[in-house]
Amino acid sequence: MTLFFYIVIGIITFVAFLHAWSKKDYDVSRTIMINRPKAEVYGYIRQLQKQTLWMPWFLNDPNTVVKFKGEDGKEGAAAYWKGSNRVEAIQKLTKVKDGKVLESQLLFLRPYKSMSLNYMAVKEVEADRTKMVWGLKGIHRFPASVLMLFYSMDRALGKDFETGLYNLKTILERK
Repeated sequence: MTLFFYIVIGIITFVAFLHAWSKKDYDVSRTIMINRPKAEVYGYIRQLQKQTLWMPWFLNDPNTVVKFKGEDGKEGAAAYWKGSNRVEAIQKLTKVKDGKVLESQLLFLRPYKSMSLNYMAVKEVEADRTKMVWGLKGIHRFPASVLMLFYSMDRALGKDFETGLYNLKTILERK
């Protein structure tokens, strides 16, 4: 019994050490060039209802239930979604700098609670060419802080961001 007790204490101490040692904050982003004017790109991305047309999570789960509240594209507008994959979240627009930056608070309710800042920014490169950045930043709580030592947020989300930006580029350049 004593050996078992020491092993359990050792495991708990090791996990606590990993949590203390791990990097808690994350910032994952991707950039793309879109051959459309900046105003058009920004006008499209600021609408929560249109995000369901290009973000891969919505496209991969067509049974996702999405509800909107508030005036779309304005601060305070919100979207709630619940997917068949047990993901449930609320996204609320918190900063709308017209033609430049769009920030939203992203609160995941399931499969575990977490809060992040979702951001998108556009910059005119030429009259019909826009550079867009899409990112997510936040802080890991325990046990995610330990798990992310082995599977980073960039690895978890990077490919989805690239896919989403490619989808967005395809939609906007088709117009």
